[in-house]
Amino acid sequence: MSNDVKIYLREVFLAVGLVFLLLGSMWLATGMFPPMVVVESGSMKHSEEGSLGAIDPGDLVLIMNPDRVDIITYLEASNEENENFGYEMHGMLGDVIIYEKNGGNDTPVIHRALLKAEANLTEIPVDDSCSEGVFDELKNICILTWDVPGSNLVNVANISLKLDYSCAPHGNLTIDKWVPNHEGYLTTGDNRLTNGCTIDQLRATSSTADDSYILSRGLKDEYGNPVTAVRDNWIVGVASSEVPWVGSIKLLFSGTSDFVSPKTWSNLLTLIAAVVIMPMLYDIVFPKQSDEEE
Repeated sequence: MSNDVKIYLREVFLAVGLVFLLLGSMWLATGMFPPMVVVESGSMKHSEEGSLGAIDPGDLVLIMNPDRVDIITYLEASNEENENFGYEMHGMLGDVIIYEKNGGNDTPVIHRALLKAEANLTEIPVDDSCSEGVFDELKNICILTWDVPGSNLVNVANISLKLDYSCAPHGNLTIDKWVPNHEGYLTTGDNRLTNGCTIDQLRATSSTADDSYILSRGLKDEYGNPVTAVRDNWIVGVASSEVPWVGSIKLLFSGTSDFVSPKTWSNLLTLIAAVVIMPMLYDIVFPKQSDEEE
C-alpha cells in the first residue's frame, strides 16, 4: 500500500471518527437522536428575508429532550412577578417547542409556547362521563377547574385573560372563556403575517366562533381536525441553539425549499465559499516548506 493511500485512508477515518464524536456528544448533551431538525416552513420568521436569532426556513435547530428542561411559556416570561420574567429564546419571550399535532404522525410543528392550562380540581368519572367539567379520556379524570402558570388564574372554570402580545390593530392577544379539552399548551408561530395572533388552537381566542371559521383558519392535524392544547406527551423536543442556513441544502434535495428566502441562499453560498477559500488562504499565508528547503 502506497504512502499516499495510507494518508488518504487515515484522513477518511479521522473525518468519520469526528462525525461520530460530534453526533455522540450532541446526543449526550440533548438526550435526542437525531439531535437537530431542519426548519421547513416560514411560520416562525420575524422578517420576510429571515434574521439571525429567529427560526427561519433552512435553519438547523438543536433540540433538547423535554424531560431535561422546564418549558417556560410566553406568559410566564412576560409577567414581571414571575421568576422567569424576561426569559427569551429565538428572539421572543418564552420557549419554542416541537410537537405532534394532536399526537398524530404528521410532520411535527415548531412553535412558541404561549401558556399552559393545568388541571386543578378533578374527580373520577362515572361510566366514562362527567356531570361537570370535561372528561380527559387519556387520564380518565373529570377536570372541573384550571390553573394557568404565570397568571393569577387559579381554580377557574374557564380561562379568560389578555396577554402582553400585540395584535395590531386589534389590541392584544385575548383568550376568551376557553375550556380546554385537556391539560396542555397554547402555541403559535412568531410570523405575525401568517400566525401570531392566529394561534394554533384558535378556539381558545373565540369561544363563540362557528366551527367553519375555526376549521378555515386554525391549525389542523392530518385528519383535518382542529389542533387542541398540546399535551406534554405530544412534545418531542424543545428548541435550543440554531445553525443558520445550512439545513437549506437538505430542503433543496428533498424538494421542500419553497420557503427558503433568497437572502438565506446568498448567506449559504457565502458560507460555503468561505469554507473553501480559507484553507487556500492559509496555505498562501503560511506556505509549507519543501523538502529541499528543509
